[in-house]
Amino acid sequence: MVTAGPRIGVLALQGDVDAHARALAEVGAVAVPVRLPAQLAGLDGLVIPGGESSTLLKLAARDGMFAGLKGFAETMPVFGTCAGCILLARRVLRPEQASLGVLDATVERNGYGRQIDSAILETPTVLPGGAMEAVYIRAPRIVATGPAVEVLATRDGEPVLVRQGRLLAATFHPELSADRRVHRLFRDMAAAGGEAHRAA
Repeated sequence: MVTAGPRIGVLALQGDVDAHARALAEVGAVAVPVRLPAQLAGLDGLVIPGGESSTLLKLAARDGMFAGLKGFAETMPVFGTCAGCILLARRVLRPEQASLGVLDATVERNGYGRQIDSAILETPTVLPGGAMEAVYIRAPRIVATGPAVEVLATRDGEPVLVRQGRLLAATFHPELSADRRVHRLFRDMAAAGGEAHRAA
């Protein structure tokens, strides 16, 4: 008997939802598009893709989605990439804006410059397998982290992939690379978190 992988939602308000869904499928997860708060029910985890963070906030303000996301992120595994990382952060700079406030980090929007400064770089990581290709597009910069935040990858010595318990955040776009280590890590986090939540 083949057991299906964890059910992981992909917030489908903006950003490259399809690329995340493909990456999740490649690592054995079941990807589920999420557009309404009710669709968060029954998920083992959630990916918040990149895009434009202020636009994402406006879209999430409709239909009670912001409150739904916050409640989910306070109890379940969530992975934020680029704008998703901004949305998870406790504090956002340049300019200051609302966020879910669950990740003990301060994030600066467009921290590495604007679109013209986007880059594909080999990024050192503590994940098995050595440095990974990382696609940075108008990337935010993590300028401070709390003691519970583990740094998993760096750019010029600064954190670009971090984990805090059930939360994972990247300032780059792992869905745009062929390297699936980050999605595989989140699949495992979602599988463990979903089981723990159902057992509680």
